[in-house]
Amino acid sequence: MAVDPHQHRIEARLGRFDAAMVVVSLVIGIGIFRTPALVAQHAGSVGLFFAVWALGGMIALVGALTFAEIGSRRPGAGGYYRVVADLYGPRLAFMLNWAQALMQGAGAAGVAFIGAEYLVPLLPAIGGARFEPLVVALVTMGVLLALNFAGIRTGAWTQNLLSLLKILLIAGLALAALVLASQTAAPPPSPTRAPGALVAAMIPVFYAYGGYHLTMNLGADIRDARRNLPIAITAGMLVVVALYLVINAGYVFALGLDAVADSSLVAAALARATLGPAGETFVSVAIFLSAAGFVNATVLQMPRTFYAMAEDGVLPRAFMRIDPHTQVQRVGLAFFAVTMLVPAFLLASFEQLLSYVLFTDMLALTVVASTVFVLRWRARGAAGEGEVFRMPLYPVLPALYIVCLVAVALEILASETRIALVGLLIFLTGAPLFELGRSMRQRNKTNV
Repeated sequence: MAVDPHQHRIEARLGRFDAAMVVVSLVIGIGIFRTPALVAQHAGSVGLFFAVWALGGMIALVGALTFAEIGSRRPGAGGYYRVVADLYGPRLAFMLNWAQALMQGAGAAGVAFIGAEYLVPLLPAIGGARFEPLVVALVTMGVLLALNFAGIRTGAWTQNLLSLLKILLIAGLALAALVLASQTAAPPPSPTRAPGALVAAMIPVFYAYGGYHLTMNLGADIRDARRNLPIAITAGMLVVVALYLVINAGYVFALGLDAVADSSLVAAALARATLGPAGETFVSVAIFLSAAGFVNATVLQMPRTFYAMAEDGVLPRAFMRIDPHTQVQRVGLAFFAVTMLVPAFLLASFEQLLSYVLFTDMLALTVVASTVFVLRWRARGAAGEGEVFRMPLYPVLPALYIVCLVAVALEILASETRIALVGLLIFLTGAPLFELGRSMRQRNKTNV
């Protein structure tokens, strides 16, 4: 059998800190600057507002531990796809990843577009004309794609820098709120609001906390993945939960819950209240860097899924070609670039994006999380089980996690039926596409 000279094994080059920074940037995107208003509208009281964020963080941490065990047991490239294909068959795995690939591209484009909206007012006008947000978003995505085409280490360095800057900016904004707001007039007490359904309030919280599971796809890139992957995921999620609680404390302390509920751009409102015009500039930069970090993290990990799908023959073998010098999957990266850049022209509102992304995520996460039970059952009495990360309080915690995922999916289906059905339709179209690809492969074998 001839060996493709362009095909090489993926080498592990990312450390524990690299992976933890990927977790931080995958989770902390634009959501934390938009979702607090939606949560406050449903919560109705300060106590319930913070309870929802704390509960969401606990659920996300349980989910992170669940995926940490799955990733530790299956630390290969494209782990998100690989584990479903091995346990439930390649057809279901392809359907999930088809929907996820399109959703991830559209989601990354939306985040880049929103980040661009905050950056545009800071850019100088040329010939009296301002840059369009779409142009800035395309340039941002193009630059990040170019950096990742240069090599995985270059992409990781970029990720670490953006993640650290993002942590410092969010912490600085929260500190400004807590310190400077105390020197100004206290916000008027918020009128009593009728609390909404708890599950409805959890929808934007789940969106803000989402993304940690995608680090499974970096299993082959992380040195000593069985030990470092669980540590990196847990450490990254703890950083995220702490940052979310402190920034929301800043929002409520400086503005009051009622103002938070009425401010779609609550971070900008907070900056105006505490730092004035300079604060608005600070927040604009923070949001743009958050957007860039999220987009870069997505660009960094998605080609690994395409690699695993190509290994199963559901994508062309060209997706397995890896540059031996840079460790870049050029075909996979180019394909993801198309799924990201094209939707930039067609993207809907943030609220529609939230419902579509989260409904699709809930379906996929439920299926993938359930594999932890199958993996545990198959590994009973197996040698080397002591070297695998095992999440605590099994099977109670992963079972509760899956119940929460299903509850959120049902709430979206009830409240945003049309958008949820679009996501479901995209998922179902993966089945005929899989059968078409398989029939084409069989025909090619027959013709050889």
